[in-house]
Amino acid sequence: MSIFKKISILFFISLTLMSIIGFWIDEINSKRIDTLVKEKYIKISNELFQNIENKTQLNALLDKYDLEKKELKNNNNYNILYENTLTFGYIVILQETFGDEFIIKIKYLDDEYILKTADEENITDKLILNILVFVDIFVLFLIFLYILKLLSPLKIITKQLTNFSNGDLSSRIDIKSNDEIGILANSFNKMASNLENLIKTREELLRDIGHELRTPIAKGKFAIEKIDDFSQKELLKKIFKDLEVLTNELIELEKLNSTKLNITTFKAETLIVESLEKLYLDDESKIEINIQEDFKINGDLYYLSIVLKNLIDNALKYAISYPIQIDVNLNTISVSNKGKELSKQLEYYLKPFTQELSQRDGFGLGLSIVKKIIDKHDFRLEYSYKDESNIFKICLLNIQ
Repeated sequence: MSIFKKISILFFISLTLMSIIGFWIDEINSKRIDTLVKEKYIKISNELFQNIENKTQLNALLDKYDLEKKELKNNNNYNILYENTLTFGYIVILQETFGDEFIIKIKYLDDEYILKTADEENITDKLILNILVFVDIFVLFLIFLYILKLLSPLKIITKQLTNFSNGDLSSRIDIKSNDEIGILANSFNKMASNLENLIKTREELLRDIGHELRTPIAKGKFAIEKIDDFSQKELLKKIFKDLEVLTNELIELEKLNSTKLNITTFKAETLIVESLEKLYLDDESKIEINIQEDFKINGDLYYLSIVLKNLIDNALKYAISYPIQIDVNLNTISVSNKGKELSKQLEYYLKPFTQELSQRDGFGLGLSIVKKIIDKHDFRLEYSYKDESNIFKICLLNIQ
């Protein structure tokens, strides 16, 4: 889960909790205020009713409680908070439906008073509290947007880091800020520039070395033809062939560090055909292919064919009997041969210049090349030994 999703979830949890708490506080305050107001105006109403015949005392009470006479045209706009029917009249306390206005209706015999109360301070306090809760929620929302804005450069950084790791050495982060994110961007740019220069220098050096090695090898192979001694001639041919193979494998291994994959979609059967074309088979009956379920692969056909070619080549080289088996099932390709179980863990053979038997042909670079290509695709290579067979399985699904 991305950091933006985590922050969004935390924000909505905070917003929900704050809204629930605000609503709960509003409900509690409303009930408390309604109770206080009701008790207050019941007491005032009873006092007015008791002195309703004494006009002087009644006017004094109206001034004391800041009550104003009012005409009430529509009772539908008010809710009844309190109603008490007496022997010679009644007392009713009303509250405006969508407001904070309170009305006291008192009737005694033929006299009826409709009185409007002064604004309640506690109701104003309630309104202020509600405004503060709303402002708090609004500020929380602004903080959320500000945090997203602060973290938005992380998307650019993540994208450029991914591009760089995939072989795009020219990837740089264009962020101008003086905070930690800006420092991180500048540090990455410096590191990327240094690595790009280092890799390009190494590539040029390797290319020059490869070119310089191929020239004397070609001259040596040409000079061998002038040697009359057959045994010496064959020995020198093998030496120069080994040098040529070693040079090519070293160059191929180094190229994998910086080469960008050419991702296409192709079938497993196509991969097998491409791999077999890279081999020089003297007897095709040494390989048996079993395609149980063909499937599509997203990857670099050229490099994946090298992977399968190297595995097939090793299987042929170390087999004690033929044919070797190539099995294709959903998302996996297995290469197996009859032979002795590997004496060490698979990780040992994935390192350069390691092999099971030193007297065998090769330089122990084949599986190292396989490992690099598999890792660049985010695929997986597995090894098992079953029924006296060594089984190398390529899992052609991203492990992320």
